[in-house]
Amino acid sequence: MQRPISGLPTRAQILDFIQKSGSLAGKREIARAFGLTAQGKIALKALLKDMADEGLIDSAPGRSFHKMGGLPKVTVLRVADVDDGGNVWAVPEVWQAETPPPRLRVRERKRGELGIGQRVLARTEEAGSGWIAHPLKVLARASEQVLGVLREEAGRFWLTGVEKKERREFAVSDTGDAAAGDLVMCEMAGRPPKVTVRVVERLGDPFAPRSFSMIAIHKLGIPDVFAEETLEEAEEVARLSLGDDREDLRHLPIVAIDPADARDHDDAVWAAPDDDPANPGGWQAVVAIADVSFYVRPGSALDKEARSRGNSVYFPDQVVPMLPEILSAHVCSLKEGEDRAALACHLQITSAGVLKGWRFTRALVRIAANIAYEDAQATIDAGDGPMIDALKPLWACWGALAKARDAREPLDLDLPERRVVLDEKGRILSVAARERLDAHRLIEDYMIAANVAAAKALEAKKSPCMYRVHQAPSREKLVALKDYLETFDVPFALGQVVKPSTFNRIIDRIGDADFRPQVMEQILRSQTQAYYAPANHGHFGLSLGSYAHFTSPIRRYADLVVHRALVAAYKLGPGGLLPDEGEMERIGEGVSRLERRAMEAERDTVDRYVAAYLAEHVGEEVEARITGVQNYGFFATVDGVGGDGLMPVRDLGGEYYRFDEAARTLTGETSGDVFALGRRVRLRLAEANPVSGALRFELPGGKGAPPSRAPRVLKRRGRPANIRHQGKRR
Repeated sequence: MQRPISGLPTRAQILDFIQKSGSLAGKREIARAFGLTAQGKIALKALLKDMADEGLIDSAPGRSFHKMGGLPKVTVLRVADVDDGGNVWAVPEVWQAETPPPRLRVRERKRGELGIGQRVLARTEEAGSGWIAHPLKVLARASEQVLGVLREEAGRFWLTGVEKKERREFAVSDTGDAAAGDLVMCEMAGRPPKVTVRVVERLGDPFAPRSFSMIAIHKLGIPDVFAEETLEEAEEVARLSLGDDREDLRHLPIVAIDPADARDHDDAVWAAPDDDPANPGGWQAVVAIADVSFYVRPGSALDKEARSRGNSVYFPDQVVPMLPEILSAHVCSLKEGEDRAALACHLQITSAGVLKGWRFTRALVRIAANIAYEDAQATIDAGDGPMIDALKPLWACWGALAKARDAREPLDLDLPERRVVLDEKGRILSVAARERLDAHRLIEDYMIAANVAAAKALEAKKSPCMYRVHQAPSREKLVALKDYLETFDVPFALGQVVKPSTFNRIIDRIGDADFRPQVMEQILRSQTQAYYAPANHGHFGLSLGSYAHFTSPIRRYADLVVHRALVAAYKLGPGGLLPDEGEMERIGEGVSRLERRAMEAERDTVDRYVAAYLAEHVGEEVEARITGVQNYGFFATVDGVGGDGLMPVRDLGGEYYRFDEAARTLTGETSGDVFALGRRVRLRLAEANPVSGALRFELPGGKGAPPSRAPRVLKRRGRPANIRHQGKRR
């Protein structure tokens, strides 16, 4: 870390002073507290600006500062919601902390005074586990924005939102230059029940190529345009000389195995038998990773932009990269036949697949080939073809790594991912499960080995490390899983020590039963969500004690942090950095939050493509499987395609249906027909909404409730199952 200059306090010292101050501290108070000279005050001003940009502090009224993560006693709030009970809820207008902004209940001086989008200067106070705001002054009006599609009916315009759960339509007061059918961004005004919207931006045809991903980008606020300063800096660093002090590995036939349509190539691998007599039957391997830390230096414009994005976001129709294209797709990307800068992880692997040793070097590599997974698999299956001499030892070494993986018994959930295939014009060709090949497993195991080595190498230096943490499931989730498994007569004891192998045994016990995919999905949902942190709590799913993400620095900021720590700890040259624990904690919280945002964006976009694909089959009957049951109906997924849709209970027929909350079933009181999780059903696709990604089903033949009344749902007490979706990323 750099030493403070001219007596300038460190970030940690400034944060500590602000926190301990009885009143909010301004630049003058901070300068006086640390005895700064005129020159020091100039440097302090720049430092405070950087801290504000990084989200460490925020400016409060009177040009003073407060530490982010809390609320100042007086601040500007924006009204975000007025609930059905008339309660007004607001959020801070400016919130740059890595944690979600708090929601404050506003105590109006006069009921009905405030509506959505209005701004107030308010005094805040903590009340129990929440916050209360007391308005001091109503400020000039701001706006709450909503994304949707315009609909015209009888000469009036309505806005249909893109959210699946949003069942309201809003009256449009001003359409601007937009027309019916356009995707638009609107400002909301008023308070229920008189909320209206006006168009502030026309985004075009929601069914045009790339529009589905643009919906997610706008909805979640994903930055997709780089600042000019960042692009200029990228052009400049792209011309950096790689230097003469790198280990030259250009003689090794290192190969990069990636998806066929990959544009950024973070990693490449090589393996050969180990000639060390102390490692009989063992292997040497090199996992070469793009040396992003050489180009993206701490504190640079590129670094700030990468940290604010957190990761690249991958859609079926485009990629929103973490780094500008000149770096992500060209200079940093490990391309065939090109000299590239790499951070090389040298591994020594025993015949049983155990990591015997490792070292890290900055290297110069020349990739022998960029190979698609399918082509690598075809070559190894045929035993002949391009690069067979490089692939054979890779597969043989992987055989050893696979032994070690089987011995530690990580969580093994073979759940297929949906793959949306588009043509050159962005039109949907197919939606299907992505094939899982040995080539995928091979690369995954090499990357896991390198990630373990990175974590252990930093531990050996007692250096800060950004761990990838995945903790064991909570008791609450295990209880919910037990209740779920009981519906299939599958026993699950709560008193046992739960390991990944515990869940693998459940799957083995089920065998090839029809409900096997549903049980695996429920086991996945019972897991905690992985996150990044400097405190090591192990990786439950992989059954590993120390694990860090090191292998994808082009697309993940957490990996770049690990690269910088390795460079600094092992003195490998420029670009290294060892942040203190507090800074590592903030980075970890930030990139974890941004990863969740990316996962939501990717999932929602695939849902929209699936709905668009199925829209051509509305009215047809489909084979589906029930994935969720509620008192208002059940959700089902179309076999082979995916996409969750609702079968409303009102359309199940004229009889009463009893909802069992613990078993998650709907049972007809007259027919005895039971709709339960995992059941295969034949349904009619009644609606597919590509804009929201929502589907709706009917029973075959359009059977519905009598027009005189809808079915009544009798709710029985029971323990609700926890079925919150969890991501699969490791």
